[in-house]
Amino acid sequence: MSVFDKLPLALLPHHDGSALYVPNQNPKLLDVLKIRIRIHKALGPVKEVRVRYSESGEAFPSPVAKVVKREGGWSWYETKITMHNPKMNYRFMFVMASGETLWYNTLGLHEMIPADINDFRLNTFSSAPAWGKNAIMYQIFPDRFARSKHADAHKTPSWAIAKNWGDEVIGTGPGTSEQFFGGDLWGVIEHLDHLKKLGVNLVYLTPIFPARSNHRYDASSFAEVDPLLGGGKAFSALIEAAHKKGMRVIGDLTSNHSGVGHEWFQASFKKPGARESDFYYFSDKNTKYDSWFGVASLPKFNWKSRELRKRFIEGPTSVVARWLKAPYKMDGWRIDVANMTGRIRDEDMYLEVAQVIRKTMVEINPDTIMLGEYTGDAAYEVQGDGWQGAMTYSNFTKPVWRWFYNENAKSRPKGAQGLPGFSMWDGAQKAGGRELVKSYTQFIAGFPWHVRLHNMNPLDTHDIPRFKSYAIKGAQKVAAGLQFTFPGIPVIWAGDEFGLDGFNGESSRTPIPWNNERPHDTKMIEIYATLAKIRRGNSALNDGSMRFLYASEEALVFVRENGKQSILVAATRGADNKIVLPRDVVANISKAENLFGGGKLTLSTSTVKVPGEKLSLNIWRLPAKA
Repeated sequence: MSVFDKLPLALLPHHDGSALYVPNQNPKLLDVLKIRIRIHKALGPVKEVRVRYSESGEAFPSPVAKVVKREGGWSWYETKITMHNPKMNYRFMFVMASGETLWYNTLGLHEMIPADINDFRLNTFSSAPAWGKNAIMYQIFPDRFARSKHADAHKTPSWAIAKNWGDEVIGTGPGTSEQFFGGDLWGVIEHLDHLKKLGVNLVYLTPIFPARSNHRYDASSFAEVDPLLGGGKAFSALIEAAHKKGMRVIGDLTSNHSGVGHEWFQASFKKPGARESDFYYFSDKNTKYDSWFGVASLPKFNWKSRELRKRFIEGPTSVVARWLKAPYKMDGWRIDVANMTGRIRDEDMYLEVAQVIRKTMVEINPDTIMLGEYTGDAAYEVQGDGWQGAMTYSNFTKPVWRWFYNENAKSRPKGAQGLPGFSMWDGAQKAGGRELVKSYTQFIAGFPWHVRLHNMNPLDTHDIPRFKSYAIKGAQKVAAGLQFTFPGIPVIWAGDEFGLDGFNGESSRTPIPWNNERPHDTKMIEIYATLAKIRRGNSALNDGSMRFLYASEEALVFVRENGKQSILVAATRGADNKIVLPRDVVANISKAENLFGGGKLTLSTSTVKVPGEKLSLNIWRLPAKA
């Protein structure tokens, strides 16, 4: 039996790199840092606690930690270590009174010495802007969000198949990228009050540049906003209007590829002597080229090109810089296919490109954010020295989908992806709450805390099916509750608040039914608005540590804490009437105030019984001090 199995989840030692445990959240080189950990008496008598940390590639022990606070059955230990290098790994060593030595790292307790790769991580890299951890994001696919009267003046482009707003979306086969519903940026402006009602303060627009598709990831220019969307005038008006309503706006940039219609590609294809010839990976006299996954319409950029860097990512005249400056003043970038940028065969310029982009952004406006897309595990590459957070599916989306997955749904149409049917799901099957905790813990292990706070937590996006279409009935409320209470940026994919369906990525790009053009359910609007209000009104949900207290097949209980308050969360899939916690697991439990769900905690002298009705979400607020 492992140490993990000897203690209930609620009584395991805890540390996660948050300010509760590492007060200096922005360390500089040679700073002396306080490092803390909490240990419950249930572990047994502890003789000595130290931190094992890295310095210049070697491991060193810290001074013996001292007990600085006792609270209920918990002892808080503190020691100090010096930030000798820009990056530092560390873990804890407990010498027990019995003579046994235990180790504690990001994955929990260990009886054997664990591998360094799962150590906690600190670095001196600048974290995302202060507003980032408070963000509530709303993702918009411009062609499908809203169509203004201005759109009627535009002719359907030659590549497009014109659609009416109420038409069914083509989910598979020919025409998926060509179906054109005509949403524009003026339409987004008209519905900013809807976003305000939802509690949104960050709008993420998928690409807005001219292209030969409805998704616009095949840009034909980075120098202008697509006239079909309203051009630069509509874009600057949107950002100005959003800013006035307290919202920021970030764009979507493809640093891995352009479209074949791009002016740079057109200037160099079949033209070996062209100045832009080294922007791409051409061969055979510029008649052949490398592309994203072999898709001919998406030629891959060659970041060895100094001229490409100058025009695209480096300095105040670059594409990256242009849209952050007046008259647009965008608030950041989400980088498409970030994990593949600068990588091909034996070349790997990934981190270098990311750092150049970030340097340019900081020079223009240090209060901007840069998030990188990763369909897989991002933890050990996204450390804050390039991308400041990841749009990833591994640590949040996949575990939550697995927990709520409806294996018995019978109504999925032909072409539906299914949980195992899309590569990013990696063949995952339905799992219980314990597996959710294990999976989440594994995939967040490599992130420094400041990056973890800025990872995007989507239930779904424009690239994958709608969560609702594959989850058990009624699960969306509970899953949304996890989005708004886990560390990271909650992401609402436009249409989720209307209860829309989508059985694959294409069919999830549903035009929003502003005028009841398709069946929808608006009950989620109020739920999202309430959750957003709770998130924005309680600082522990923005920056607080996270401790799992209970996990069963059907239920999860965890707490977020930051020294000012604690937020206790209970979420269930099925009914669980056995959720009983030690009373001292969270301070001031008797003063818990229910913020969502209406559930009541039942207290005894030594325990707390947590309500566990089927498909329930309960959120309580507790004061940090008595």
